[in-house]
Amino acid sequence: MTSNHVAIFDTTLRDGEQSPGCSMTTQEKLTMAHALEDLGVDIIEAGFAMASEGDFAAISTITQAIRKPRIASLARAKTEDIEMAARALQFADRARIHVFLASSDLHLEYKLKIGRQEALDRTAESVRLARSLVDDVEFSPEDATRSDREFLIEMVRVAIEAGATTINMPDTVGYTTPEEYGRMFREVRERIPAVNEKGIVLSSHCHDDLGLAVANSLAAIQAGARQVECTINGIGERAGNAALEEIAAALYVRADHYGATSSIKLEQLYPTSQVLGQIITFTPSPNKAIVGANAFAHESGIHQHGMLANPLCYEIMTPSLVGVSRTHLVLGKHSGRAALRHRLEQLGFTLTREELQQTYYRFVALADRKKNIYDQDLIGLLPDKIRERRAVPVSELD
Repeated sequence: MTSNHVAIFDTTLRDGEQSPGCSMTTQEKLTMAHALEDLGVDIIEAGFAMASEGDFAAISTITQAIRKPRIASLARAKTEDIEMAARALQFADRARIHVFLASSDLHLEYKLKIGRQEALDRTAESVRLARSLVDDVEFSPEDATRSDREFLIEMVRVAIEAGATTINMPDTVGYTTPEEYGRMFREVRERIPAVNEKGIVLSSHCHDDLGLAVANSLAAIQAGARQVECTINGIGERAGNAALEEIAAALYVRADHYGATSSIKLEQLYPTSQVLGQIITFTPSPNKAIVGANAFAHESGIHQHGMLANPLCYEIMTPSLVGVSRTHLVLGKHSGRAALRHRLEQLGFTLTREELQQTYYRFVALADRKKNIYDQDLIGLLPDKIRERRAVPVSELD
C-alpha cells in the first residue's frame, strides 16, 4: 500500500445507524455490508458490540460473511466492552477493536467525572487489553478538537506506547475548521516521533454540524491522515458524518490537488447510496453532491445549452463515473429553446425555427403554471400538423 493511499473506514453501520430513522436489522446490516465490500471500502465498523444484543449479532454475522475489508467494533475504554468486542469479532479474518475515551476537559468533568491522570491510565490499560486480544487496535480521543493540545498529545503518546496501531482524532461535535484540523494532525506527527517510527496511521472522523465535515476530512488528508472515517450519504449523529461519496470523488476529480488515492470503485457510489436509501427511512436530499437526484440535472437554459454543446461546460465528472446512468436535462420555466429542441428531437419531432419559437412560447406559459413537465405535455403543445410528421406513434412513447 503506497504512502499516498487513504484507507476508507466506513462507519455507516455504527455511527451512521445512530442517526434517527437509520436503525437497521441484522439482515439489513449484512445487505449493506455486502454493498460496502463491493464498493471497495478498507474497513467496516460493523457496530458497537456492547450496545445491544442486536449489534453483537450483526457484527458476528458480518464477520462470517465479509472477507475483503477489515471488520471493526467500537468499544469504550472498559474491560467488558473490549472483551465483548473481541467475542463479536472472533470469526473475522482481520479484526479491529476501536477503543475510545474522552480527552476534552468538558467531557472528562461532566460526562465521565474523572481527572486527566485517570483518563491516561484508562487509555493505557484499555489499549493494552485490546492489543492482547487482536493485532489491530484503533484509539480515539473523543472530542479531540476541543481538547487541551498538550493533554491530547500526551494521551495519543500513551495510546501508541500501549499498542494502538491507528490513532483517530475525531471532531466529535463538528466544531473545528479545515485550517485548525489540519494543524492538529501536523502537530501530532511532529511532536510524537513514534507516529513515523512505528508507522502509526492517523485517522480523521468528522461531523457536519457546521457543514465542514468533508472539508475538514480533506484537510486532514493533506496534513498526513491516511485513514478517513465516513458514511454513505453522510448519515450520522445530528447533522451527520463526512460523506464517503464526496471524499472519494474529491480525491479522484482533484487528484492534482490532493495527490492521494483510495480503493473506492467510484461507479458503485450511486448504487450503494440507493441500497442505503432503500434500507433506512429516507434518501439523500435532491441537491446532495454526487448521489442526489439533482446532482446531474440541469434546468437553467444557459446551463442546458452549454451541456448540449459540451458536458464539461457544467459538469466536472461524468454521471457514469459514479454509477449514474445519464445527465438529466429538466424542462421547466428556466429552460431554453436548445433544451426544448433537444428533447423534442429525442421524441421524434424536428421543428423549423419558426415552429420551435411558437412552441417555446406555449411551453414557457405552461411551465409557469406547472412544476413538472412531462413528455406528453410537450407533445400536447405541438399542432396536429407537427405531430403527424412523427414517424413513431405517440402511443409508443416510453
